[in-house]
Amino acid sequence: MARRTQITLSEAQYARLKDESERTGASLSELVRRAIEDSYGLPRMDDARSALQDSFGAWGDRDFDGAKYVERLRRGMARRLAE
Repeated sequence: MARRTQITLSEAQYARLKDESERTGASLSELVRRAIEDSYGLPRMDDARSALQDSFGAWGDRDFDGAKYVERLRRGMARRLAE
């Protein structure tokens, strides 16, 4: 079920929205819906995949043993939890 709402925009916001509407052919309402979805919606799978792909190898230039690193973190956490 769709809900209808009313918002108040500044002149500058309205002008930007109107310009984008004319440029893309999308209605003002559609642009507002897209902006809300982009800001507050669930992440899209393509975005999640892209983020994972971009992060792959990010620590490749580091010279350390990943298993030892994790163990060191766990020991520190166990000590902190025991306090």
